[in-house]
Amino acid sequence: MARIDVLMPQMGESIAEGTLSKWLKQLGDEVKRDEPLFEISTDKVDAEIPAPQAGVLAEIKVQEGQTVPVQTLVAVIETDKAAAKAPKAAAVMAPPVAAAQRAPAASGAAVASSPPAATAPSRPLPPSTAPVKGGDGAETAEERLRRKSTPLVRKIAAEHRVDISTIPGTGFAGRVTKQDILGVIERGAPAAPRAPGPQPLGPTVEHPVVTPWPGDRVEPFSKIRKITADHMIMSRRVSAHVTSFFEVDYSRVAELRRKHKAANAERGVNLTYLAFIAKACAENLRKHAVVNAAVSGDSIIYRQDVNIGIAVALDWGLIVPVVKRADELSLSGLARAISDMGERARTKKLSPDEIQRGTFTITNPGVFGSYAGAPIINQPQVAILGVGAIEKRPKVVTLPDGTDTIAIRTMGMVSMSYDHRVVDGADADRFLADVKRTLENFPEGAI
Repeated sequence: MARIDVLMPQMGESIAEGTLSKWLKQLGDEVKRDEPLFEISTDKVDAEIPAPQAGVLAEIKVQEGQTVPVQTLVAVIETDKAAAKAPKAAAVMAPPVAAAQRAPAASGAAVASSPPAATAPSRPLPPSTAPVKGGDGAETAEERLRRKSTPLVRKIAAEHRVDISTIPGTGFAGRVTKQDILGVIERGAPAAPRAPGPQPLGPTVEHPVVTPWPGDRVEPFSKIRKITADHMIMSRRVSAHVTSFFEVDYSRVAELRRKHKAANAERGVNLTYLAFIAKACAENLRKHAVVNAAVSGDSIIYRQDVNIGIAVALDWGLIVPVVKRADELSLSGLARAISDMGERARTKKLSPDEIQRGTFTITNPGVFGSYAGAPIINQPQVAILGVGAIEKRPKVVTLPDGTDTIAIRTMGMVSMSYDHRVVDGADADRFLADVKRTLENFPEGAI
């Protein structure tokens, strides 16, 4: 007989806490080893957490919606089934605020969203959250800030000269989370003065509160939706967005797909248009280094690696898995990686590392029929490619004898939004022209 503690895992070096978003098993349920037990949301990724051992879910310590530090006791698994027959009422009751958030909104009433109430964990807090006393037994201001935040949050605050002590934290026990500090920065909070003299304030953004009408359904942002919303607003503020559009004749790619699709399918590779596009981008990003760059203050970082992020639309939000060193992969290798990461994104199997360190992003709304679009740059990158619908359209074609005719060709639009602080229109258009040329003359030897 053994009782197995289930802890809130650390899903990355900078992750200090996680939100338990959903229990996949109920109190008293039997669980198998490595069977998904609960879902968590962090600043980096949503993920399913497997059971560390087979047994019965004997205790639930953290309820849905609660945010707790990593290594907090979340549940207990009892390996002895007889000893685990405890009444379900023994489960810890959900905090009133969390329960209220899950309840339907009253018709016609405005709903105010509040963070879940802090609940003391069942074991001592990690060192970063435990109170620390000064030499005289009283907590110093520096110690309070250290307890109220993580190293990552303090680093962001220092870079933007924001006083953490003025921020109401929404994390466990009032901790200031990464989203709290980013929200304050985006709203243009006054910076802690670095030197005498007036300090400029950032632009403020108003988020108007709208009263729901009778019969409306009010649903708070999911964590991934809130992160996406904050990131998009920040990106529009930070980068000078410009978008260029190119029409691409995919007839050559369509011919190669017809010719090699079956053979690749036998090897488990889905030879999609997106794989060809990603391959064309990967090959040309090295030549156009400024498109594969990042801005750091008044400097440009030219990335050595070509890491392509592929945006994946999920029922609960948007996530961008990253194919590392995409320029070193063959077409089939790139196709396999895109398919694998897309599937694991939809089943919440991605690790935090797999959605970080991107240098260029591709988004493909064309699969839903979109003709073209102007996507928002995925910070801190400087460019993002949008792929429009690929379909047969009439096209004016010049014949070998010099005469023109109208032919049916497989066509599609590509658009690229880029940061005009560092990427000029000529830079962007030269890159897109090379991508277009690669796709329209794709070598068969590259299949």
